[in-house]
Amino acid sequence: MKILVLNCGSSSLKYQLIDMEGEVLLAKGICEQIGDANATFTHKVPADESKNVKAMPYLMADHGEAIKLVIDTLVSEDRGVIKSTDEIGAVGHRVLHGAEKFSASVLVTEEVKAAIRECFKFGPLHNPANLKGIEACEKIMSVPQVAVFDTGFHQTMPDYVYLYALPYEFYKEDGIRKYGFHGTSHRYVSGRCIDLLGGKAEGTKIVTCHLGNGSSITAVKDGKCLDTTMGLTPLEGIIMGTRCGSIDPAIVPTIMKEHNLTPDEMDALMNKKSGMLGIAGTSDNREIENRAKEGDPVAMLVESMLCHQLIKYIGGYAAAMGGLDAIVFTGGIGENNPQYRTRVAKAISFLGTDIDEEKNHIRGEEIEISVPGSKVKMFVIPTNEELVIARDTKEIVDAM
Repeated sequence: MKILVLNCGSSSLKYQLIDMEGEVLLAKGICEQIGDANATFTHKVPADESKNVKAMPYLMADHGEAIKLVIDTLVSEDRGVIKSTDEIGAVGHRVLHGAEKFSASVLVTEEVKAAIRECFKFGPLHNPANLKGIEACEKIMSVPQVAVFDTGFHQTMPDYVYLYALPYEFYKEDGIRKYGFHGTSHRYVSGRCIDLLGGKAEGTKIVTCHLGNGSSITAVKDGKCLDTTMGLTPLEGIIMGTRCGSIDPAIVPTIMKEHNLTPDEMDALMNKKSGMLGIAGTSDNREIENRAKEGDPVAMLVESMLCHQLIKYIGGYAAAMGGLDAIVFTGGIGENNPQYRTRVAKAISFLGTDIDEEKNHIRGEEIEISVPGSKVKMFVIPTNEELVIARDTKEIVDAM
């Protein structure tokens, strides 16, 4: 079975076509700035680079046109990897927010679409786009569709973890609680880590660090999420590319009053103008890394802030789980920044993190970076959220 995996953003569409026989990636790409005159289309075929399309300008009025472009390209003579859309057995969709409605992936039905719509208030930028992708596929293709929720993996958190100390009616009536995100990533890398530890989830205590433009850390005990840093929205937690992460809540009304900001303007400030961008003027960690090497004090400050928060959460989660077997680094920063991994390992060496500096000097490869016999093992595991979505989709479709 070939599975088309779609991840629809507010103005973008990422896709992968995976042959589940051998889990082979056939093609992947992205449509960017959908609905804009500057929209572009990128298409890559790992087995034949001559079929690649590099950021070609292409007018796409909406997600429906973007999906049609993707499908037409997949079956085209010069760029395609399949002969007909009949070869696509199902479509798996990444959906940001499922609230408490979904703890696992589900076959898309009218009831599921209605539930995704009900979660618009929690994911106003992503959930509407996710639903657009589902509805656009329904018009173009007559195959099963599966929704895989970013929040699903975290639904094993106990109530004493996910509740905020606000009046209880806000939870009961409005659903205000911690949900967590990057669920497919944390699920994939914690699963791979369990495999590398011997394959038995029971008894394992793992901290997974998904570090990128958006970052979150998760405590995984017995293969299940115990706690995670992101909350009601992806804003909570550690410093990120453009998000501030956790701050004193009283800062919000203070800034709003002092600068006469509306709620929407304050929300944009915290989500799009803060974090690394707000402090160092860039959200690109590669630039921050280079500037820090040259002695830029602001870039060095950002690196120290991130490392301090990583150390604090990893140590706290180790205490909450009653121990620690392994730490996993993943995501664009986690996979590609050795110095963060070194700083974290040395800071919590009292826990038993003994890092192998030679092994750690890698980027984007799956490898154990701790020395043999280290009490706490450390791994770099490149994430593969699309494969998680494809696997869930196949399992659900096979059971139909």
